[in-house]
Amino acid sequence: MQPSLFRTALVLGLLSAVGPFTIDMYLPAMPAIAEDLGGTIAATQATLTGYFIAFGLAQLIYGPMADQIGRKPPIYIGMAVFILGSVGCALAPSIGWLTAARAVQGLGAAAVMVIPRAIIRDMHTGIEATRLMALLMLVISVSPMLAPLAGAGMLALGSWRLIFWALCGAAVLSLLLTVLAQPETLRPENRRPVNLGSLLQGAGVLLRDPVFMGLTFVGGFGMASFFVFIASASFVYSGQFGLSPTGFGLAFAANALGFIGASQFAAPLGARFGMVGVMRLAVIGFVLFTTLLLAVALVGLATLPVIIVLLVLGNACLGLVIPTTMVIALDGHGDIAGLASSLGGTLQMLAGGAMIALAGPFFDGTALPMIAAIWVCASAALALALWVLPRMARQAGASPA
Repeated sequence: MQPSLFRTALVLGLLSAVGPFTIDMYLPAMPAIAEDLGGTIAATQATLTGYFIAFGLAQLIYGPMADQIGRKPPIYIGMAVFILGSVGCALAPSIGWLTAARAVQGLGAAAVMVIPRAIIRDMHTGIEATRLMALLMLVISVSPMLAPLAGAGMLALGSWRLIFWALCGAAVLSLLLTVLAQPETLRPENRRPVNLGSLLQGAGVLLRDPVFMGLTFVGGFGMASFFVFIASASFVYSGQFGLSPTGFGLAFAANALGFIGASQFAAPLGARFGMVGVMRLAVIGFVLFTTLLLAVALVGLATLPVIIVLLVLGNACLGLVIPTTMVIALDGHGDIAGLASSLGGTLQMLAGGAMIALAGPFFDGTALPMIAAIWVCASAALALALWVLPRMARQAGASPA
């Protein structure tokens, strides 16, 4: 691997980790937040829904902005907004205030989701882009292992508010990292003036592209399955299974292991078997493991170890699905990579937020509703993959494999 490729992956990964840390670091504190602020489980889960919706919608702003003024200035703006939201979370006097402040965090954190993917598209395409995307996922994926444990450590030192002060400090460090270590990758001659007309025209091209839309939602429902898990796991693991915040952090970290390991095989497997073929088999595997988990839960055998093992296997499949769908979806739209990245991210986040909201009324503090919602997401991803594959073949004029 070229040293520059590794350095780029490290810098972009550290920037992108701000968003996942913002999601995962406070998960062990959700029961404590509900008790301290007098919120119900559903109201506390809404702090995640508000974050995801704002995070998704804001990507529609940062993507076109990045196409017009370059990749770095939007990161500066996003991190400033994120710092403001983090301070609001740390000072929240009520669950409603916290939900609003989490939405402000989401508005800022969206910048470091959109921009790194556009930077990758500026620099590479095809297998090389998949390799870089997988390295990016490696750095990002460490956060589900470290963030809940870090949050549990913060709880041991003080109140849940300390977690949001730590996130504020991380955002300041991210700003410095961008200024000092990340070069601008969009040359002035390649920048596109953005107005409402060009934005609507580009969005129309993307929305009418069945391959782009299909791949976006294949990855989107895969991500939505993990969002459902995130919103429910702290209450299931601490309530049904009696885990402490540290125990929850360890159990939660285990679910990231499959994703981390598998994502690193996305590029070499794509080079050997074709990225589309890898995506297809990975989606099938995801459905098989979640179906087995649902069946085990329905007969009352879903113990904590069984849940963890089957989710690890399912997430290993996601580690192959998500980077390949991102790359394939963007490959045909290099001239509007920022807009394509932001629109795709928005649609995926809205899918995740919608699944949390739809599953919420069925959640009773036990594992079965959570598992059933994850299975629904996996089945939707497979159905979309089967729908989009023949359209990809027609578009390419060859077999999708």
